[in-house]
Amino acid sequence: MEPALIGTRLASGVIGPLLRRLLVQDGPGAGLTGTARRVRLSRLVSFRGEQRTLTDKDVRRLAATLVERARTGPGEPPFPADEAEAVTDALAGTLLALGDLDMDDVQAVRLGHRDLARRLRAAAPDPDGLSTDSVLFLGSLTEWACLHILEFFTQRTTFVARTLVEQTRGQAELTAKVDTLITRTPRGDGRDAEFERRYLAHLAKRHGRLTIHGIDLYHSPDRWPLDVAYLSLEASTPAAAGPWFAAPGAVDATDRRSALHEDGAVFASVSEDVLRHLAGPGQRPADTLRADLALARHDKVLLRGLAGSGKTTLVQWLTVSAATDNRAEGMEYLHDRVPFVLPLRTLTRHGERLPAPDRFLSAAGCPLTPPDGWADRVLTAGRGLILVDGIDEVPEAERERARGWLRDLLATYDGNRWLVTSRPTAVRDDWLTPDGFTELALSPMSRAEVTTFVRRWHQAAGPEARPYEHSLLDALRTAGHVAQLATNPLMCGLICALHRDRRGFLPRGRKALYEAALSMLLARRDRERDMGTPYGIELGEAPQIQLIQRLAYWLTLNGRTQMDRSRAESIVRSRVPHVPEAAAFDDPDAVFTHLLHRSGLLREPTPDSVDFVHRTFQDHLAAKALVDRWDIGVLVRHAADDQWEDVVRMAVGHARPRECEEIFTELLKAADAAEDRRTQLRILVVAATALEEATEVAPDVRARILARTAEVIPPRDVGEARELASVGRAVLDLLPGPEGLDEEAALMAVTTATHVTHEAALPYLRRFTRHPSLRVRSQLVWGWSRFDPAAYGEEIIAGLDPTGLDFTVRSDAQAAELVRLGLRPQSLDLRPGLSDHGVAQLAPLLAEARILALRAGMGWALESIPGKDRLRSLRLDSRPPRGLGILSAFAQLEVLILGPVGGLTEDDWNGIAALGGLRSLFLEGATPAGCPDTVRVPGVDSLYVLVDNHSRSVRLGDLVARTFPGLRHLHLVGIDPHGPAQDLAPLAGLTRLASVLASHVPITGAERLPATVDVRT
Repeated sequence: MEPALIGTRLASGVIGPLLRRLLVQDGPGAGLTGTARRVRLSRLVSFRGEQRTLTDKDVRRLAATLVERARTGPGEPPFPADEAEAVTDALAGTLLALGDLDMDDVQAVRLGHRDLARRLRAAAPDPDGLSTDSVLFLGSLTEWACLHILEFFTQRTTFVARTLVEQTRGQAELTAKVDTLITRTPRGDGRDAEFERRYLAHLAKRHGRLTIHGIDLYHSPDRWPLDVAYLSLEASTPAAAGPWFAAPGAVDATDRRSALHEDGAVFASVSEDVLRHLAGPGQRPADTLRADLALARHDKVLLRGLAGSGKTTLVQWLTVSAATDNRAEGMEYLHDRVPFVLPLRTLTRHGERLPAPDRFLSAAGCPLTPPDGWADRVLTAGRGLILVDGIDEVPEAERERARGWLRDLLATYDGNRWLVTSRPTAVRDDWLTPDGFTELALSPMSRAEVTTFVRRWHQAAGPEARPYEHSLLDALRTAGHVAQLATNPLMCGLICALHRDRRGFLPRGRKALYEAALSMLLARRDRERDMGTPYGIELGEAPQIQLIQRLAYWLTLNGRTQMDRSRAESIVRSRVPHVPEAAAFDDPDAVFTHLLHRSGLLREPTPDSVDFVHRTFQDHLAAKALVDRWDIGVLVRHAADDQWEDVVRMAVGHARPRECEEIFTELLKAADAAEDRRTQLRILVVAATALEEATEVAPDVRARILARTAEVIPPRDVGEARELASVGRAVLDLLPGPEGLDEEAALMAVTTATHVTHEAALPYLRRFTRHPSLRVRSQLVWGWSRFDPAAYGEEIIAGLDPTGLDFTVRSDAQAAELVRLGLRPQSLDLRPGLSDHGVAQLAPLLAEARILALRAGMGWALESIPGKDRLRSLRLDSRPPRGLGILSAFAQLEVLILGPVGGLTEDDWNGIAALGGLRSLFLEGATPAGCPDTVRVPGVDSLYVLVDNHSRSVRLGDLVARTFPGLRHLHLVGIDPHGPAQDLAPLAGLTRLASVLASHVPITGAERLPATVDVRT
């Protein structure tokens, strides 16, 4: 009941005097003469304190009067009469809670009557046991009472005085804030303002373009607009971020339960093969935020990130966002901030002392000369945005001095915003925590972020680069070695540039791509950024690779991805004497420290452990070490191990032609000797996919491998397809296209690809979307749940030929995609996982659908289905809350399939009988017992009954003959061929009966049927 309706039952003249008794009247005894004092509500009520005139019982009697007058007013009673006492108790408790609220009358009026009512209800005991009508009445009456109570407050003689006091205080606070703002404005002579205008314009121009270092390209631009190409990444607390680096797909897990396909069976039962991603790539911890908004939440941030993760680009973005008026969404918090960009590699290049504020600009290379004292005035006013980039790029011995410099600045200038960046292991945890810094870590790019980066890169690179965008996106999905590298802006930029420079073709095979990346990380990037030698070590690319690959070899050989730091130091120390360029330095430990902190390949996830920033670099370098040592036996022994697949392929890429031939020969021998089918499949697929890595291979060896592979691809059945898919995305390169495949081969190929569960499968599956086979297209729909709903929806679902196809929907995300894509499928199959919100999203589609299936657990959705009068076929696997009587609303229904809904009641049968157009009825798990003798469904032409443990005791012959007088086709399907027999003799009276099919159901009385009836078992 709305409060306005309460007013029609309780006039103000009635409720006003009653409620006024709750409040103390004005007078000296109320303690209200000091208008500047804050008097709590507990001092204003008449049932508390020294001026108490009402007891709790009095308040209850007042509540009873209100309830009784409302109940006996004009119109229908607002709640059940037997709940009057409970409503009275609840209202009394709510009114008494007025004395417990921690506020005064001015605050209460400012709050408003609805919010005040909510506060009262929250402070009062819960009204347990009341009906919905009573709860609604209680809420409305409470709001009406609060409206009058607030009116009384405004009439108090002290209210105006108190309000004036509050306004005076507010004006004083506003004046103080304005004074503070005035102190932040530039000097009155205008010199500061004019300089800031020039300085901000300089920063916007200087930092408004991105540059990638370390790439030799003739056709690709090396700089592009920041506002076009910038991609905001995620940052999280170290605890939420987990390891400093996680490769995409590294923790994917799949629950592959078997699916039963009974092609041609009347009851086409298919068990759900539910795929669940336990921890997929691109997922973000709950406590993450946009990296460029970190300073909006925290005044001081220490941001850690790996080489190329986007730290310096973030500094540029923050600088430009503060320096320009046209800010991106969310960046308004940088308004009136003056950036000071302090790249430490530049400030300490020659061992200089870190600068004081008056030297910030000159030390950072800014050509402008500020007015005397300008930087000090900006920082004193708290307007500064101090961006200290690259603590890791200061020599280790000088980092403590850098922290002291930073602390001095913090102690002198308050109210500014500070960002300090570092590689993960350059400084210990909590290095700046005592100074009020929040530590965050940049997260690896998700697949969606990689796609966005690629699109923006090609947009920024100009019209000549645009034609290459789509082919690169396809390569990122289909070429595993490319996608595995694309995890941060630096590597994504490298891949984009290499792809553009080669006119749409990335380096053939992994080896060339990885070598380009290694060259950039190990040598060129630091040199071209003029980094110098922070650790006193300068090594070329080749000697660094020789040392680091020994670490990769040890990790791979021992089945590890991480080792103790002491062991890593020992391995490097033992190899330094064998590498002349490294041996020239007296301290092998310094060589290791240089590799750890400057190579860009290694990291220190904990203070006493070391691993590779990316598993793919470990595999690449381990393969090189294996070939260098020619440990061919080790390689072949691990060929069926999924952790070694990339190592085997990369070893082929590193090997010389004669070595390649030996590797392939040994792999074929290993496949022949395999004791189980799975091992054989894995080895053959690894060998076949490694062919493309070989620089040269003998034709007869290639022919032997391809011939052996053709024996298992496409697979022969669903089980083998699943087994083949378990090999991973590499199998996609071996699956044939739809051309020339018969229906069964196409189905098995698609089944394999839909179980690979990686977006690399999408371009392959897209080739089958117009396939003439309904089974092939159904498998494509069935595979939707294994992939990202949006990507799969756009590439596969949107392109499917819908003829005869059931569109299975298992989630709200899939429902949203169907609507977004503008699809209008005629047949929808709604599965568990779809919420009421998802069903509501599907309303426009449901209104046009002709065939609908509601699977187990979805029966509740039936009542909210629009377009009931247009539906032609309906399947129910669970009972609707109101039973099957609701079926009477489906006037045009011709086919009804009842799954495991349990026993059918009399109301259920009446609902079925109300379907005048029903032609086919499936009782697949619906027990027919309980059908009244009076029910007739004469229009049913075909009846299918599952004879299970619950229904085989029913005399089906009698029930069918009585209930379905117009029946032509009867199909009985049993689960126990040795169960009780069903007597068909009663069917002899059905004049239109043409066929009876009994599958696994013993029958008798068939001889009593007319000769025209075709009886089969």
